Amino acid sequence: MELDGKVIVVTGAARGIGQEFARGLGAAGGRIVAADINDCSATIEQLSAAGGSAIPFRLDVRDISSARDMAETAVETFGRIDALINNAALYGPLRGGRFDAIAESDWDAAMSVNVKGVWNCCKAVVPAMRQAGGGSIVNMASLAATYGMPYGLHYTTSKAAVIGLTRGLARELGRDRIRVNALAPSAVLTEGTREFFGDRLDRALDVIKGGQSIQRNLAPSDLVGAALWLVSDAAALVTGQTIAIDGGTVML
Repeated sequence: MELDGKVIVVTGAARGIGQEFARGLGAAGGRIVAADINDCSATIEQLSAAGGSAIPFRLDVRDISSARDMAETAVETFGRIDALINNAALYGPLRGGRFDAIAESDWDAAMSVNVKGVWNCCKAVVPAMRQAGGGSIVNMASLAATYGMPYGLHYTTSKAAVIGLTRGLARELGRDRIRVNALAPSAVLTEGTREFFGDRLDRALDVIKGGQSIQRNLAPSDLVGAALWLVSDAAALVTGQTIAIDGGTVML
């Protein structure tokens, strides 16, 4: 599953899962556009040290003009866009709680980043993918959507929307040879997960792990293989799917 110079945009690439995607796909031969609202210099340094080809881009996924500037920069630098990993999401800063106690501002923020942000980035890169003759979009959903996470309805609902967006867009873009799939991981040991659960982290991780057939909490590296496969030509006829990476919690 070598990527043979495919140009891959990874959003939310400054840390955590996005940074791991950038490293893993870069190591497999991808040319990476590491995009984030935060500074991606650490990610670029890691890729460069490993001999990879990458550029950073300061991206606000809520802003379509920012997303289009990102796509334009990718094409100007590398000549094309072959894949998009829609990883940027609002998670850690959200305050959980009963559904009727969630602040309206938190609800709107979750939808703006986690749903509208995915839509914006898809709109931005699809013209370049059409020009290239096809491509692959991988959207990050979550076990929160496939299982139904309580006390985080804003996040859960946003990730359920990502699954619906993935399926509808896969049907729209099939004629363009653009594949659209989603990954739905369990809780991954990242800074965002630690922020979201706070002092309830250990208990939450134990509960999540206890519901898995393979009882080990996920690390960011556990997601790279599935993303690599979906981006590669090995998955040429896979589209509209949501792949659970959750240790066997939800068996779709």
